[in-house]
Amino acid sequence: MRLKMLESAKPYFAMVCLQFGYVGMNLVTKVVLDRGMSHFVLVAYRNVFATAALAPFALLSERKGRPKMTFPIFMQIFVLALLGPVIDQNLYYAGLKLTSPIFAGAVTSIVPALTFIISIIFRMEKVKTRKVRFQAKVVGTLVIVVGAILMILFKSPLIIFLRCHLIGEDYLKATVFLLIASLSWASFFVLQAATLKTYSSHLSLSTMVCFMGTLQSTALTFVMEPSLSAWNVGFDMNLLASAYAGIMTSSIAYYVQGMMMTKQKNPVFVTAFNPLIVIFGSIIGVLVLGQRLYVGGVLGMVILMMGVCVVLWGKEGDEEENSDEEEVFVEVVKCCKGCGNNSLSMPRIDEEVDVEMQSTRKAKTVVALW
Repeated sequence: MRLKMLESAKPYFAMVCLQFGYVGMNLVTKVVLDRGMSHFVLVAYRNVFATAALAPFALLSERKGRPKMTFPIFMQIFVLALLGPVIDQNLYYAGLKLTSPIFAGAVTSIVPALTFIISIIFRMEKVKTRKVRFQAKVVGTLVIVVGAILMILFKSPLIIFLRCHLIGEDYLKATVFLLIASLSWASFFVLQAATLKTYSSHLSLSTMVCFMGTLQSTALTFVMEPSLSAWNVGFDMNLLASAYAGIMTSSIAYYVQGMMMTKQKNPVFVTAFNPLIVIFGSIIGVLVLGQRLYVGGVLGMVILMMGVCVVLWGKEGDEEENSDEEEVFVEVVKCCKGCGNNSLSMPRIDEEVDVEMQSTRKAKTVVALW
């Protein structure tokens, strides 16, 4: 019983640890962006490190069972690289540079809501309005959005930061960047889940996405940053931020998320943990950086956490329902097979009975003649 509980808790533990990695990436990346590093260059180097970290494991562990590459799968990989490494990462870094890690994390907390809507549109999420579990996912998603809005707009140190350091144009620009990045990131998760159904080698898929993202982001960087001096990095924070983001929040994150997808955890489950980034970031800001946290921030974090728990409760019910349906299907198949075998053997039994009845009738006839 205990082993079963530990096994079922592994996905939750892995996803929570992953959010800590994102918090660290936000803090380190904010430092290098404020020092003048181009976010286009940062994204390109990030994907270089991610590809280098993933490729050896993909080549060794999946060299035999890797599915055949087809043109539709290649196009899906191309679009995945465009959605994740190019659009999402560049726009997220642009919004992060204009604001703060807490603000960026609060805005991107809407990723679960966007993922839920997109999954319903593409029929990856079953719509069962009368089911309590489905209603819980809807309510939990709305609660997450409300909590994110409270953390952004209610009385908190963030409001003071915005009044002192940001002008209205930068604030609106950053919000648009982060919202588009969230939509792109949610679309990435949905397409990744769909691709893994036909290309199940998630390590190889992640490697090719990062490699394609390297090519695309490099081409974009040469267009947006024509000067070659922008590529200059030494053994400093710029290199550390690129390596950390590439290894931790690209290669390891893609691996863990792909593993969740292959284990029948859909995109809504994976993105449901995203609001934890702003919660963990706020806690670290208070304990390590000495930032002040007001009632509005605490209330927003509590509401976010409640929304996450409600969504996860709804998803857990889906898994139990799916497992029950699979068990019923297996039992029906076994029953049908058993009935089929019996139906094949019945004529033999009937033939034997007919033979015995005919012989009995003949014996009776002979006796009657006598």
